Amino acid sequence: MSNPAAADDAAATALLTVDLDALAANYRILRDLSAPAECAAVVKADAYGLGMAEVAPALARAGCKTFFVATLGEAEELRALLPHSCIYVLCGLLEDTGPLYLRLALRPVLNSAGEVKEWAALAKTVPIRLPAAIHVDSGMNRLGLSASDIETVTAAKELLASFDLALLMSHLACADEPDHAKNETQRKSFEALRQRFPKARASFANSAGILLGRAYHYDLVRPGIALYGGKARRTGDNPFTPVVHLAGRVLQVREAPAGESVGYGATQTLKRPSRIATVGVGYADGFFRSLSGGDGRQGLHVYLGSHPVPVLGRVSMDLITLDVTGVPDALARRGSWVELIGPHVAAHEFAAHAGTIDYEVLTSLGARALRRYVGG
Repeated sequence: MSNPAAADDAAATALLTVDLDALAANYRILRDLSAPAECAAVVKADAYGLGMAEVAPALARAGCKTFFVATLGEAEELRALLPHSCIYVLCGLLEDTGPLYLRLALRPVLNSAGEVKEWAALAKTVPIRLPAAIHVDSGMNRLGLSASDIETVTAAKELLASFDLALLMSHLACADEPDHAKNETQRKSFEALRQRFPKARASFANSAGILLGRAYHYDLVRPGIALYGGKARRTGDNPFTPVVHLAGRVLQVREAPAGESVGYGATQTLKRPSRIATVGVGYADGFFRSLSGGDGRQGLHVYLGSHPVPVLGRVSMDLITLDVTGVPDALARRGSWVELIGPHVAAHEFAAHAGTIDYEVLTSLGARALRRYVGG
């Protein structure tokens, strides 16, 4: 990963660096863990906030052939990038969208008996067998065919005969907790449901599901957060390489006496004479307000060189303030870059301090940061 200062831009107050080599390395780890199952990639939400236009082609170059997105709009963007890849759309078959699926050669993930019937009806009007996935609910109670839907679909043999059921899938609710009893309960449920669709390839595991072992892999796995260096499990070490580095620029360094307050609401009072660095990043850039410091509350520690420095006072829309007392002047100066997410501040640690998950961290990164893609 390149040093932000080496890739400097005079106008940038924030620099988001995406390491495409690390992305590809994570894909290869997941592919090898899942073999002989096929390893797909989930690139919804603009590739988890990192930029589909750069991320998806990098994954394709790494060998990925099948991709999942959430919406038709995402699928249309992805098809323009990858004309020959297999693309599944998780939101399913919305009313009157069949012609768009046909035109772009997309595959809907059918989430109800009604969607299955609509796709079957459409398939009868064209001379080719149209592929689709069916999502069955194995206990998450979100999307997917219910037990009654499954009875309806399997009882009407002509429905499944009308199109190519390319994939049967379900989704784990608690895979990030390896010892959670629901994992095995869902696996057994999915195993039983598979018997109703015996000819279809099966897909069950997300990133955390891959780490549960071969019994969860079936024919195709669908990693998301692990591709981007996120921590798929709540506990233990993270075996995946960080892909995202976020740096903020120091705009000003000032001295303030003990007893003065810092930031909006005067929520933090200085207990000693302090040097304060103001950095041009705030909650508009995905640096959450919940990372603020205050009297009786420790703000997130970020890094100026090798020096940990805490956030002082409230995070505002465009600015944060850091306690750089004791940091050498050569580092704590106007124009320096501060590591906000990177080698010292993992995305899951950033998330934990904010009371959220690294999925939300990555997808909340704003559009103002100068983006640089390295490797790939």
